[in-house]
Amino acid sequence: MKKIILLLVLAFSAFFAQAQTATLKAGDTAPDFKLKNVDNKEVSFASFPNAKGYIIVFTCNTCPYAVGYEQRIIDLDKKYRPQGYPVIAINPNDPEASTADTFNKMQDLAKEKKYPFPYLFDAGQKITDEYGAKRTPHVFIVSKSAKGNVVEYVGAIDNDPEGTKADKAKYAEDVIASLQRGQKPAVTQTKEIGCTVKRKAKA
Repeated sequence: MKKIILLLVLAFSAFFAQAQTATLKAGDTAPDFKLKNVDNKEVSFASFPNAKGYIIVFTCNTCPYAVGYEQRIIDLDKKYRPQGYPVIAINPNDPEASTADTFNKMQDLAKEKKYPFPYLFDAGQKITDEYGAKRTPHVFIVSKSAKGNVVEYVGAIDNDPEGTKADKAKYAEDVIASLQRGQKPAVTQTKEIGCTVKRKAKA
């Protein structure tokens, strides 16, 4: 009986923890934030007054998937920022749980890779939890309207984490193309592909 009670408690705890960090879905309001960029300036949605929307990418320094997508994230920003959809990268990992993801090392990586977009430090993982980001990379495409900032798509950048497919499904690009035509995206959610977010150890 004690074992059954313990299992029930553990199951409830796991369910509660998951509920606390439920991933946003299409149609939800995208929470604003004010996070420190690698240039030590704070960045929020208001930092992009002319934006039509945002490509928010939760990514990190060392996850093999995140590393594999670095150039594709840079390319997304170079292509779509001039069209009103800038990339905003956020590192969701706790620097104690992942020592390669300290703010200083984020600065080093951004400088080395010449990131053209903000790379923000989510101290305390508050924004990570508000969005429900689970892996790196994890993409949230947001549209900007008079009613606020609305999530239009959540998931992977494409279906090619290895970067080898000639006919890859470019989920993020397809979503933005739909928004530019004034249409709702046909695909609003895909399975995120990447490393799990590294959490601060519980005391």
